[in-house]
Amino acid sequence: VSPSTVSLVLRESPLVAEATRSKIRATMEELGYVYNRGAANLRSRVSKTIGLVVCEITNPFYAEMVAGIDTVMDRNGWIAFLANSSESPERQARFIQRIREQNVDGIILTAAEGTEPDIVSRLHAWRLPVVQALRRIGDEPCDYVGPDYRLGVSLAVEHLAGLGHKRIAFIGGARRTSALRERLAGSRNAQKRHGLEPEPVFSCPATREQGVKTIREALALRHPPTAAICYNDVIAFGVILGLLEAGRQPGADFNLVGFDNIAEAALSRPALTTIAVEPRQIGQEAAELILRRIADPAGRPEQVILPPRLIIRDT
Repeated sequence: VSPSTVSLVLRESPLVAEATRSKIRATMEELGYVYNRGAANLRSRVSKTIGLVVCEITNPFYAEMVAGIDTVMDRNGWIAFLANSSESPERQARFIQRIREQNVDGIILTAAEGTEPDIVSRLHAWRLPVVQALRRIGDEPCDYVGPDYRLGVSLAVEHLAGLGHKRIAFIGGARRTSALRERLAGSRNAQKRHGLEPEPVFSCPATREQGVKTIREALALRHPPTAAICYNDVIAFGVILGLLEAGRQPGADFNLVGFDNIAEAALSRPALTTIAVEPRQIGQEAAELILRRIADPAGRPEQVILPPRLIIRDT
């Protein structure tokens, strides 16, 4: 066949008959031929790749979000280069530079704690579309996808206040991010509506171990809280262990609400009451938005805010 026919098959064009396409694919496999995507990109100026930079890949929430992004990308014939910043702005900057060198068409960014606000301006100056996910950086209008954190925590306060609690603690959130600020604002506003005195915020890293340690400290207070809202489900799992260790039954002696609704929340014992924010859907929305922005770089920035749900279980 002609070189142009082979080229059409390599570019997955529908213009080639299926019988011819099958013969060409079989020959490619026999020869061990690998398409030089980089050379093709120089001609088309489109790589059909994006960079995906997340801050904490070990958290199950981010794994779910990445799965949602991958679903949309694969469906559209795109792929994502994944990088984990581990909450390091310096590491994040290196990753962004490396994926720029790979000629990606856009970036989905969950920014590391301490990221300078001008990163969005620099990405725009490089003509590189960017969608921020879960965390907002700076005040510049930008594409963003995330849950309504304030509403989510408000739902948790309403639930606990409805059970009669007067001392509702907030546990977790050691990272200085927009996600923490919005959660705390939601907690303060909701407690104020109910005439409650805001309880101390127990700041700690998002690990089970820190959840255990922090609830010990909270219970040792002269006037300990009788309920708690956790920054995320992982901390809540640790709080459950700490309560059991102290002889308190979660859901009976102490009420607890997590945040995220990762898969383990329904399977833990006791099952965790939590705020569901659908990480897979957040990933899908972020992927759809970056594809729209790549197709229309001059379009007006979009804000996609997903509504949370209170999932009442045993705690």
